[in-house]
Amino acid sequence: MNILKKSLLVATALGVVAIARSDVKNAAASQAEPFPLSQVRLLDSPFKQAMDLDGKYLLSLDPDRLLSWYRKEAGLEPKAPVYGGWESTGLAGHTLGHYLSACSLMYQSTGDTNYLGRVNYIVGELALCQQANGNGYVAAIPHGKDQVFGPIAQGHTDTAGFGLNGGWSPWYTIHKELAGLIDANQLCGNAQALVVATNLANWVDATTANLTDDQWQKMLVCEYGGMNEALANLYGITGNPRYLQLSEKFYDNRVLGPLSAGEDDLTGKHSNTQIPKIIGLARLYELTGDARYEDTAKFFWTQVALHRSFVIGGNGEREGFFPTNNFAKHLTAYTAESCCTYNMLKLTRHLFEWSPDAQEMDFYERGLYNDILASQDPETGMFVYLMSLKPGHFKTFSTPTNAFWCCVGTGMENHSKYGDTIFFHGDQSLFLNLFIPSELTWPEKNLVVRQETQFPESDHTKLDFQCASPVPLALRIRWPEWTDELTVRVNGKKQKISGTPGSYVTVDRQWQNGDTVDVRFQMKLRTEPLPGDSNIVAVLYGPIVLAGELGTERMPVHFADNQTDQNKTWDPAAPLFVGDAHTLLKHIKPTGDPLTFRTHDLGKPGDVTLIPFYKMNDQRYSVYWSVISPAEWQADSTNAQAQATHQMKIALSRD
Repeated sequence: MNILKKSLLVATALGVVAIARSDVKNAAASQAEPFPLSQVRLLDSPFKQAMDLDGKYLLSLDPDRLLSWYRKEAGLEPKAPVYGGWESTGLAGHTLGHYLSACSLMYQSTGDTNYLGRVNYIVGELALCQQANGNGYVAAIPHGKDQVFGPIAQGHTDTAGFGLNGGWSPWYTIHKELAGLIDANQLCGNAQALVVATNLANWVDATTANLTDDQWQKMLVCEYGGMNEALANLYGITGNPRYLQLSEKFYDNRVLGPLSAGEDDLTGKHSNTQIPKIIGLARLYELTGDARYEDTAKFFWTQVALHRSFVIGGNGEREGFFPTNNFAKHLTAYTAESCCTYNMLKLTRHLFEWSPDAQEMDFYERGLYNDILASQDPETGMFVYLMSLKPGHFKTFSTPTNAFWCCVGTGMENHSKYGDTIFFHGDQSLFLNLFIPSELTWPEKNLVVRQETQFPESDHTKLDFQCASPVPLALRIRWPEWTDELTVRVNGKKQKISGTPGSYVTVDRQWQNGDTVDVRFQMKLRTEPLPGDSNIVAVLYGPIVLAGELGTERMPVHFADNQTDQNKTWDPAAPLFVGDAHTLLKHIKPTGDPLTFRTHDLGKPGDVTLIPFYKMNDQRYSVYWSVISPAEWQADSTNAQAQATHQMKIALSRD
């Protein structure tokens, strides 16, 4: 029987049209839950500005161009030409899934119906494409008898690198689409999106129905994104056990087996291929209560967040995990793929729900300010793929219509959901996790909490409570690991608190209308060594990573269609810190401008100005600094100058 006809018959048997919706309650208990984005509104801040800029970019894109190859693969005439970059290559279609998610998130974050209109239009077009295909399939990937998925259904799971049967990570692309459809349903109330998603999931089930365990494992060598997460979410929404069973089949024994046994076997593996697998396990734990999934997710988070990450919260070099004992060899222009931080923050939120821990939120804050916020160009809204930590290099941003890297897709989402983790709650508790200007509306408590702050440019945040009647509530405030001193005042009266840095302090009381809470934390300069090398350090002020301004000497235009186009350019030798690593902070002084510092008798061959990394966008910089003694500087300076001259000659010869 023709595989497409067989898929149609199986999909029809599973219920292509009618959906029995039956929300599944989590089997694993949670101690904290996030608020819907619609209940948190950002106030003016760098995060609000980034969200607004992202929103303008989302609305500048043409949905018909993102849908172009979907219609082509369905045998329909495209309404507009396909975009360039990754959208015109083997990963075509992945951006549409991200775009659906980003517009859904932005609708929740702002209430702006322009985003809702985009979501509803795209879902309607996908439904038309799915109907034209006639078998539940809808994607921009060739799916005929001899094209990518056809051979899979026949047991041919030939992988080559990231490719599968000639396709470039096809399951990865299907995952993005499924995730976008689920977000359209859950965040925008689009019922048709759930129909399209379940039809597509039924097609996945039919396509893989006859694979043996060996064929599954061979196929899963290819990057498959978070297929297990999306299918688990569909199970959670519909109650259909087929989706749970299918989710659990997307279990890569090669990678997840050692992790489940408490073995870190990640070195040499592609970073962002692995993190979504763990997010899927986290969701499966919540739905099934299987402790193996919980333990694996926690172990992976600990290894990556605490032992495999740079100071900005990102991880990896050339997109891969490297040995934890040689970070210094990996300070290149290819560090910290932004997608990895996007996914690590998603995983962090899962773990925090199970058992709230300030260590998790300290990591979340680190990645949010120093990688995610830092990944957007403040003029154009474009995105960074590889966040270079090579001393003397610079950020490279995407172009609006000819890039569409994976980190453009996650970037669209990153800046649309900044309100999702500021506050969490229990039945009788409110967690203040992040110090971001925002207003929370909690209808179940008839309570509005407004957070006003200039953090990190100031050392405090203020909460205002508005309620028609008294509300009994335990306010749990994160005491960040980066400060030794924390004070809490309620209505001006200092509170006796119990806690230590890296914990939550609790103020439990009946909250009255007009109550205020003022939280102050000591912010100071500090250094953090590169893991494994105490003579290479980063400088931070509170949680904020500082970068040195190094000018624009021979710096090319820092926008590119290809994410690595600017990674092999000539870079001038970066300054060093000459002195004692234990006393170098004495040589760094504030300039009087917010979050701006200047070295004095420390930088060689010259002192430098330090600003927040998230504000460093249009020049060369250094985040990590080699610290050497004055004697070493005298011995090395001549050689360093000769090397720099040689590098310049090589660069000139290429022009």
